[in-house]
Amino acid sequence: MANHKSSVKRIRQTEKRNLRNRYYGKTTRNAVRKLRALTSKEEAIAMLGTVSSMLDRLAKRNVIHKNKAANLKSKLALRINKLA
Repeated sequence: MANHKSSVKRIRQTEKRNLRNRYYGKTTRNAVRKLRALTSKEEAIAMLGTVSSMLDRLAKRNVIHKNKAANLKSKLALRINKLA
């Protein structure tokens, strides 16, 4: 166990952040899965904005790397453009 008050606090903060980051990461991954499963182009275009903003937010908070967010957004946009 930690010997300093500051390290005890740091452990508490880290646990809280890990939980929060895991929640937002999982929520975003589920949103990406739902978007990939869509077959209607109109619905997909409407959902792309929200998913893109979720990915950008994760990248800003360093939950995922900014290049990963960019790659995911690019692939999703290509997929939506291929829909009839």
